[in-house]
Amino acid sequence: MHNPLTILLVFVFRLLLGLLAFSVLLVIVYRFVPVPVTPLMAIRMVEQAKDPEREVLLVKDWVPISEISHHMVMAVIAAEDQKFLQHSGFDWEAIDKALEGNKLGKRIKGGSTISNQTAKNVFLWPGRNMLRKALEAYFTLMIEFLWSKERIMEVYLNVIEMGDGIYGAEAAANMYYQKSAKDLTRAEAALIAAVLPNPLRWTPASPTSYIRNRQAWILRNMNNLGPLELKANP
Repeated sequence: MHNPLTILLVFVFRLLLGLLAFSVLLVIVYRFVPVPVTPLMAIRMVEQAKDPEREVLLVKDWVPISEISHHMVMAVIAAEDQKFLQHSGFDWEAIDKALEGNKLGKRIKGGSTISNQTAKNVFLWPGRNMLRKALEAYFTLMIEFLWSKERIMEVYLNVIEMGDGIYGAEAAANMYYQKSAKDLTRAEAALIAAVLPNPLRWTPASPTSYIRNRQAWILRNMNNLGPLELKANP
């Protein structure tokens, strides 16, 4: 008769091995296939259903990056991750500054990169516990290794939350400007990017003075970035 502890350990080992294989397979599939739905989208729909003042809404329209204005690409890099093309998933300098700021009691924006945000949005749930952060790092490493920067940006711009029930650049462009994402101007792209830290609080449809100032800051950063070329998928 097998020891119950041995049986349990074998089961756990096989379960972890299966989860590991599934995660790798999912990352490989999403390298080529549009992401149909994310955990955040499902969570938001449940939240909407529980709130009688909110409409249950899921607006998304996947488009290839070739059909998204380059201004939108520049705007999110300028706003969220100016070292996107240089780092391998983690902005260690920004992380160090955030850690030092936390020690001093200052509120400093963390070192979350576009790669981190893509990994979190596609594969995980919102949260700040250590398990979630560890899984975010794991998936960040995988997408940086298995996807190109262009693919990471393409997925990011198609799944990122840009309003209550609105996901991706195409849906945002249609909702806020009645146009396609490929036709967004610099100013429009910068305004959409300006609300990304909290798209449930702010909206490009009625920007506050703070959002207008943030838009101006993003436009200045876009000018400072210079020409950017994303690496095509290998």
